[in-house]
Amino acid sequence: MFDSLSDRLSKTVRNWLGQGRLSEDNIQDSLREIRLALLEADVALPVVKIFIDNVKAKAIGTDVIKTLSPGQMLVKIVQDELTVLLGEKNDALNLAIKPPAVMLLAGLQGSGKTTSAAKLAKYLTERHEKKVLLVSCDVYRPAAIEQLATLAAEINVDIETSHATEQPLVIATRALLRAQKEWYDVLIVDTAGRLHIDEAMMHEIKDLNAALNPIETLFVVDSMTGQDAATTAKAFDDALPLTGIILTKTDGDARGGAALSIRYITGKPIKFLGVGERVAALEPFHPDRLASRILGMGDIVSLVEEAQLHVDKVKADKLTKKMQKGKGFDLEDFRDQIAQMNKMGGIQSLMGKLPGMGAIPSNVKDKVNDKSFGQIVAIINSMTPKERRDPDILKGSRKKRIALGSGTQVQDVNRLLKQFYDMQTMMKRMGKGGKGLMSMLGGMPGRIG
Repeated sequence: MFDSLSDRLSKTVRNWLGQGRLSEDNIQDSLREIRLALLEADVALPVVKIFIDNVKAKAIGTDVIKTLSPGQMLVKIVQDELTVLLGEKNDALNLAIKPPAVMLLAGLQGSGKTTSAAKLAKYLTERHEKKVLLVSCDVYRPAAIEQLATLAAEINVDIETSHATEQPLVIATRALLRAQKEWYDVLIVDTAGRLHIDEAMMHEIKDLNAALNPIETLFVVDSMTGQDAATTAKAFDDALPLTGIILTKTDGDARGGAALSIRYITGKPIKFLGVGERVAALEPFHPDRLASRILGMGDIVSLVEEAQLHVDKVKADKLTKKMQKGKGFDLEDFRDQIAQMNKMGGIQSLMGKLPGMGAIPSNVKDKVNDKSFGQIVAIINSMTPKERRDPDILKGSRKKRIALGSGTQVQDVNRLLKQFYDMQTMMKRMGKGGKGLMSMLGGMPGRIG
């Protein structure tokens, strides 16, 4: 997300930091670059205008121009204004209510409501230790009912049975009674979507909202629809008392216009970002952290939090002890490190949180993706345990067998071995303790600075 915008803005930031003094003229030039970058990112024009006006008002002043570090001051101004535009602070779910806390999900068809319902359930069970009940009221799309049931089984969360022959209000009322009777902490209600906003859709969801009296009414919207996402959210907000927004498919949105427009246009906070297809790929929205990522400064705090939640401490400690004893980092360890990265949202998500990624060319970043990591795992799985422990024995015939078993080419196996040896060298340089990347992150404090 924000790849093109981040590339443009981080380049502008680096130019500022390289200048000892700034004048009104080159501040104006920089603001012009920022304006073009925001427009190309499909940010709504009124939002671009107010952002530029706010930055300009704070930047063009004697205090900034005469400061010893004007470049740093300008970076701070832009970062602060981005944070304000995105919502200033994390707006957490309201769970301070007598159970069950009802959460109603609304949105157009294809926005990712059903997947988001399951992701939200997993988030609440894992991070807040809540007992969650799911229910689907999408009687117009039987596949949605089946999809939610499948996802509920995958994440081990209970679901209230529903059928396409029933009325949504009947289903929702039954689910609420069950949630009350069986002492569930949270009831998550997935509603029907349409290809466009229509009167019947709005009437139905208004009835559901009135009957359930949800503590959270969350609008789920596809970030890749750009400015239309903000417009659609505004239409739903006019009809429903929305409490927040879940912005989905942000891993495929290179522009980011929706995230930068939606808060200003609707006045409603973005509460979560959907960052992939996996049920674990849901991140709480932190405006200050995202502003830092947009400017190429990374988001170490979120990275550490993800590591502490998902890193397998037993495996991490085992690897540490192994390397302390002088035993080498082998291909099984390499595979474990990749598995840990996948649990944390995948390599693309991790790269977005690392500082300095904006300086790396896009064509280089594109080569490092979750698909290529899946291929690496397939190749390693096609090896024997002995080959994983001692890859030096991998010669021509073994490589051909491994390539055939993993559906790859011999050059893919050779490429993996080169990557592995590079990583093995890096692990040795980490010192005598030689912790893996995920182990080091998991051992870092939860808050930085």
